[in-house]
Amino acid sequence: MPFRIFDRYLARQIGMATLIGVGLLSGVMVLGNVYKKLDELLGNTELPISVVLEFVALVIPFSLIYTIPWAFLTGILLVFGRLSADNELVSLRMTGMSMPRICLPVFVMAVLLSGLCFYVNVDLAPAAKDRMKRLFYRVVADNPETLFQEGQVLDKMPGYRIYTGKRDGTELKDLHIMQINGNATSYIRAKEATLYSKPGSLDFLLNLREEHLEHFPGQPGGGIQAMHFGTKSLSFSLAKLQEDTVRINASMKTTAALTDEVRTGKNCFTGVDLTPVEKSLSNTELNKRYSFSLASITFALVGIPLGVTAQRRETSMGFVIGIATALAYMSFIILAEGLGEKPGAMPHLLMWVPNVLFLGVGAWMFRKLSRK
Repeated sequence: MPFRIFDRYLARQIGMATLIGVGLLSGVMVLGNVYKKLDELLGNTELPISVVLEFVALVIPFSLIYTIPWAFLTGILLVFGRLSADNELVSLRMTGMSMPRICLPVFVMAVLLSGLCFYVNVDLAPAAKDRMKRLFYRVVADNPETLFQEGQVLDKMPGYRIYTGKRDGTELKDLHIMQINGNATSYIRAKEATLYSKPGSLDFLLNLREEHLEHFPGQPGGGIQAMHFGTKSLSFSLAKLQEDTVRINASMKTTAALTDEVRTGKNCFTGVDLTPVEKSLSNTELNKRYSFSLASITFALVGIPLGVTAQRRETSMGFVIGIATALAYMSFIILAEGLGEKPGAMPHLLMWVPNVLFLGVGAWMFRKLSRK
């Protein structure tokens, strides 16, 4: 019975510390990613609050990939550091309990969290990223006027740079349009414009009024050709924007699709043979999902001896070393991702190096601690 009470106590302490860590770290990472990703996909586009909240919900799975194991490591360091400082571990060892038995609840939690991370890495995060990438096109297709922001230059339409002075719904004012077609450039200035679109259509129309056009042929001595129109219409297509926005990369594909690509060497959508680089990217992403799911187990084996040793020396160095360990672990993941386009570097195998290395070091440290 005393063992069961201690098991619950230890699991509760580490569980609470992990939950708090996940909340704090996720908040920081989500806020940073939301501003970064929104700027990359939408620029200065103003969005309904419902779309922003959906975007935040889609970013959360990416934060969980990193925050769950990192918060678990932090919780282990804090709890075992305190147990060591208060001599509670010494008392437990004097009752005849071995370190493996004392740490059993931690290892059980590590396995459970690794299972959760496996689900997030393999299923949840790829689906969220795919939906997040498509969110921008869905917003623009439903409300193309959101592309035109007051006082901003729109550069997401291929071949055009469009500045909007004022906007009221679909009514635009003080519009400046730079059209670039090879060497020839046209500059259009319109006092007013109305945007027309049809639901489900990939095209929208700008009806320009009180419009002035200047054409620059782009050839030596070509001069400037100026024209004035009462009204003029310009048609824009979202097809290219859709293609650029929803382009599928390895991180957006399902795990089953990546497995099939690695096995057959063919693109899961087109059936076309993959190039060596494309196959390497798919293989690297696939191994990353499986390897990174074991981070909680790796951090448990490393974090316990670090927490105990640091507090015995009455210094915070153990905590710093623990964070450094997590950063070192992540550096291998980042390095492998960076080498994804170099099949000769075997980046898919490099994804497993941090687990092999830190599990080995952690096992040695834990064995040494158990013998004391």
